[in-house]
Amino acid sequence: MLPVYIALICAGCALSFAAFILFSNNCIKISKYKIDSAKAPESGVKIVHLSDLHGKRFGKANARLVKKVMALKPDFIAITGDIIHKYRPRDMQVALEAVSALAAVAPVYYVSGNHEMRSTKYKQFKERLIDAGAVVLDDETLAAFGITVAGVNCAHIKAGKFFGLAEGEGFKLLLAHLPQYIDRYALAGYDLTLCGHAHGGQWRIPFTKIGVYSPGQGLFPKYTSGVHSCGNMRQVISRGLGNSQCPLRLFNRPEIVVVEIIKKTEK
Repeated sequence: MLPVYIALICAGCALSFAAFILFSNNCIKISKYKIDSAKAPESGVKIVHLSDLHGKRFGKANARLVKKVMALKPDFIAITGDIIHKYRPRDMQVALEAVSALAAVAPVYYVSGNHEMRSTKYKQFKERLIDAGAVVLDDETLAAFGITVAGVNCAHIKAGKFFGLAEGEGFKLLLAHLPQYIDRYALAGYDLTLCGHAHGGQWRIPFTKIGVYSPGQGLFPKYTSGVHSCGNMRQVISRGLGNSQCPLRLFNRPEIVVVEIIKKTEK
């Protein structure tokens, strides 16, 4: 038998690790970025960007998530896909509850992710999202808060359906689930793209900005979080809120992203 003190140390380590896992997967981090542009409206625009909920609940009806978003006072909320899980149809109700509550805070603009596209019930889910208060941007654009907001259906990204969605002058924002097509988004003439999908690399190497894996990018992917530039365009990637095939995050807390588009001042 192990000495009592060794057993206590082992038990303490196990409890500490369990507490760390619980914290890593349930304590939401808020990341804030400012994007300056000469095309931005004078008043600026504040966006809360959410992605990859995967049917996860942060409290009953996602009350903790909604409370944090409300405190940020966004002009609108952008959701960049995968709010359900392809293998868990019951997640649709969780997602709809969250969207309904968020729509009471600010306008919600939504684009689909790969998990919605893999669901055979996406058409019905889309209708229910609209009923819950979301504006679903399936290869569509709208004018909002002095900018143009375009959204591309995830199934149409590879085909380049985001080209030509946003015409004319002014600041152009694209909502797209997949971040690895950054060069094509830039070529299409957008000023800013909001993406998700990579889950921050799921497990992140401590004290670095390196994620371990992302679908579509493989090991040690380049586009997992934060701000990236390509030509005149910038891309902001959310690390997301939930999990899919890999059930645990490590050194990679769920994330709410706040993006402020501000007028670039002349020097």
